[in-house]
Amino acid sequence: MLASTAIAFVGVIGFIGLISPHIARSTFGEDHRYLIPGSMLLGASMMLAASILSKIINPGAIFPIGIVTALVGIPLMFVVLVRNRGELWN
Repeated sequence: MLASTAIAFVGVIGFIGLISPHIARSTFGEDHRYLIPGSMLLGASMMLAASILSKIINPGAIFPIGIVTALVGIPLMFVVLVRNRGELWN
């Protein structure tokens, strides 16, 4: 509920700020020396990939990056939640 409220206020691109730390934690582990830079790099690379994908989908026209972020990010968030179901709530 809190994540959906935050996304409703700041938009779909803010969703990257919510999902990238979870993916980085499962990738790099709990050590903050690697988690924080990994989270930043992962979030930036996800936005870069969404921007490139939005330009490939419809070249010559403006295709909102938020739509691409939503189409890729929402299933990815469900995967992270299901995979780490017991760890997130404890």
